[in-house]
Amino acid sequence: MARFRKRPVVPEASRWWKNGDHPDDGSVDVETGGWTFLTEGKVVRRYRHPDVPSGEVCKQCGYIMHEHGWIDTPEGGHTVCPGDWIITGVKGEFYPIKDDIFRERTYDNVLD
Repeated sequence: MARFRKRPVVPEASRWWKNGDHPDDGSVDVETGGWTFLTEGKVVRRYRHPDVPSGEVCKQCGYIMHEHGWIDTPEGGHTVCPGDWIITGVKGEFYPIKDDIFRERTYDNVLD
């Protein structure tokens, strides 16, 4: 059996805490009817799931689901918890990764 070594990949990453945090989201404040709201992000969208109430507490992070985001991925999509890292894949796609897996087990910081 042949053996292979995975090529080193240096992805771009940013930490996500709330709607509009990702640098490529393009979210802007919009005023209408006396209210101001932030438009939905282009990379991390607002979390919506018909079977999960927005006030339900996430079993992974403890935040309510209303404070979560959603990323469309080639596999279908992933929930983004506040504090997750968003990495850019080799084909320009985006993925969320939990902080402990990202910083402690998988990636080292590379200074530009």
